[in-house]
Amino acid sequence: MADLWNRATTRGVQSRSINAENPTGAPGRAGSAASPLGPARKGSAFVPLGAGETLTLADIEGPGVIRHLWITVPDRTEAGPFVLRDLVLRAYWDGAEAPAVEVPLGDFFCNGFAERALVTSALVVVAPTGGMNAYFAMPFRERARLTLESQHPGPLPHVFYQVDYTVGDDVGPDAGYFHAQWRRSNGTTALGEDHVILDGVRGRGTYLGTFVALASLHRYWWGEGEVKFFVDDDDALPTLCSTGLEDYAGGAWAFQDALRAEPAPQVLTFSAPYCGYPQYQRRDTTRASGFVPDAPPMHGLYRWHVPDPVYFDERLRVTVQQIGAWDHGLFERSDDVSTVAYWYQEGPAAPFPELPPAAQRAPR
Repeated sequence: MADLWNRATTRGVQSRSINAENPTGAPGRAGSAASPLGPARKGSAFVPLGAGETLTLADIEGPGVIRHLWITVPDRTEAGPFVLRDLVLRAYWDGAEAPAVEVPLGDFFCNGFAERALVTSALVVVAPTGGMNAYFAMPFRERARLTLESQHPGPLPHVFYQVDYTVGDDVGPDAGYFHAQWRRSNGTTALGEDHVILDGVRGRGTYLGTFVALASLHRYWWGEGEVKFFVDDDDALPTLCSTGLEDYAGGAWAFQDALRAEPAPQVLTFSAPYCGYPQYQRRDTTRASGFVPDAPPMHGLYRWHVPDPVYFDERLRVTVQQIGAWDHGLFERSDDVSTVAYWYQEGPAAPFPELPPAAQRAPR
């Protein structure tokens, strides 16, 4: 926090902000859009985004650090309900052609299944109603470019956004690039096969966190799978693993108010600085009819490795087992699991697996 009170530590660093009122972030140009209320009186708070179009949220010359991203969009249009999965957020650092961030918009902000959920954490905050904030530090040396692609079948009349950043930062050669990647196993893994959260990472870096959106496709408890970190030379066994998925997210005993059969226990969500289970629902609001009796339970949880980073020097692979439990013990499952991995690494990442098209990302 020293740079907040001692300007000597940030000499030459300047604050900038990009939004619809100042799309280039130029100094002295905020609020310059024409307004019916007069000069500098809130002229352009949002921009439209057509079907199939890509909006450039920011294109910044470095060196610098993106420090805060805020965005809000409608979660549905007349053309369909899956806006938060149909929009794709991407980030490109220092002229790279391949994105270092490629994640459906809602999942990036720990809102899975194209559904809203309130999140109050150190790195992601989703506030009422749908104000999505990210506080990941994203350093760059020469150029940063953030885009939002719409694969939604209809236009979005309003995209509100803001990118807060600094320029003139001392981004040294050891500074890692921020990365985020989305993967899904939609009931497609064989029993006993782990869901891959991240793989193919080579080089030196730090694993920052995980978001998991799991729709339960089997009966009974779903959260016994261990999150495993295969670091550097690890082969059959990892260096790090959790004791269960709810344990990894900071919870215990199935995220409920008590261990009992009768009356039925109450599921309890929570949101904390570095771990949380903010999303649980049986009512599928993406359906026009509202509650669907046979809708699978949907669970969203996160873990930020800020106080407990996972360092790697050569390579990293992260997986989560799909294991459940019932009265007779543990059993293998194959659920609908979507995850986002967040990490830093020196140099660009290997090419990501191809992002599935919107129809294959839909939460159904």
